[in-house]
Amino acid sequence: MPRSIQSTQPPLKFIPQRLNPLVLQIFRWLLPIALRFRTRPWLPAGIVKVEAKNVEVLAELYQQFQAGKIRFLLAFRHPEVEDPLCMQYLLSRIVPQVARQKGITLKSLVHSYFLYDRGMTVWAGKWLGWLFSLLGGVPVRRGRRLDRQAIQNARELFANGALPIAVAPEGGTNGHSGIVSPLEPGVAQMAFWCVEDLEKANRSEIVIVVPIAIQYRYVEPPWSKIDWLLSKLEADSGLKVLEIDSGDREEIYYQRLFRLAEYLITEMEEFYRRFYHQDIPKTISTDESASANQVLIARLHCLLDKALQVSEQYFGVQAQGNFIDRCRRLEEAGWSYIYRDDLPDINALAPFKRGLADWIAEEADLRMRHMRIVESFVAVTATYIQEQPTAERFAETALLVFDMLSRIQDTTLPGRPRLGLRQAQITVGEPISVTERFRNCQGDRQASKQAVSDLTQDLQIALEKMIR
Repeated sequence: MPRSIQSTQPPLKFIPQRLNPLVLQIFRWLLPIALRFRTRPWLPAGIVKVEAKNVEVLAELYQQFQAGKIRFLLAFRHPEVEDPLCMQYLLSRIVPQVARQKGITLKSLVHSYFLYDRGMTVWAGKWLGWLFSLLGGVPVRRGRRLDRQAIQNARELFANGALPIAVAPEGGTNGHSGIVSPLEPGVAQMAFWCVEDLEKANRSEIVIVVPIAIQYRYVEPPWSKIDWLLSKLEADSGLKVLEIDSGDREEIYYQRLFRLAEYLITEMEEFYRRFYHQDIPKTISTDESASANQVLIARLHCLLDKALQVSEQYFGVQAQGNFIDRCRRLEEAGWSYIYRDDLPDINALAPFKRGLADWIAEEADLRMRHMRIVESFVAVTATYIQEQPTAERFAETALLVFDMLSRIQDTTLPGRPRLGLRQAQITVGEPISVTERFRNCQGDRQASKQAVSDLTQDLQIALEKMIR
């Protein structure tokens, strides 16, 4: 499990995809094991069942793709780190099975190229980049305004590759099965680029985006494990562990979470006031009718903003966009201080210059921790648990607090506790045709920009409807 970075690192190189059918087949054989058992500290897994709805839609799309009639992109939800495994299970097992049941003939491999965050190989290890490359993965540096090499590769695969391509439009996990984070416009832009490339080549394929929702449920509600986790979080925070023998279970757990959150926010507010000289008000101005939950969330958002400012001020990055946008830019800024493109051979540096470079890398890593804490809470709302006080939502929220405490305790890659066996529910949405939208705005720059925005919004709505 990696700890803090204390020395400068060589530049992060692009990892080209080199899909290897043999490696893919071995991976698919091992997939049930990877889903069921914890193979890495950061992969809780414990998924014993994967179910899917509307799979015949996807089977028919693969048939049309293999017949040269369409090109399509799988835009899948990304609430947890296990999502790629579940997507692989969908394509390798469920789609072929449903195709046979429906009499849909598929001529070749049911698989997809996919985009992944280049940072995964930083915190998970170089082996993951090797594996993803052989499975058809293309790495993208999320914080860059335009990762030209990644985009060029993805664009080429989308228009001309032997397989469709899969992308998570949220850009990263948010830890909530029931909340879709604001989508990044990259998926919509890629779809319009694909239509453009096909039009230039005088090709007639239709370009389609397929929304795919993923949600997780425990086989048995793990209330006792949630109680254990809350007790651990209370103890690790310095709070007295509450022992309540009677009362409404959901209300008791909710009050414990609220008490824990209020305590941690208060401590972190004082931390940033005292040691980073941040102007955090003692009271947050809200509407008089605001509930205690809404006031707490307002305090949380103010705290997250100040935490990001600490990093932004150090790296000289402007605070623009939502929390997710700001985190992406800070990640890239931090990498530029650690993985030095301007120092191709760090071993050739004089000891003095190497010492300065190491100093900068170590401090950059520390500054990025503020951003990592914010990442855990970008999707937290005042009503998530109250709307549906299920074991899943209690567990998701408690695990986000666990992530935060782990990161503060110098664990950059927290090994989450596994609270119970789970099942994944995948829903294939209605395909969205992009070709007609492209033709309606062709030649009009402003209309094209609006079309990308509209497609992103339509995809957001589709994903939100499927998880309700």
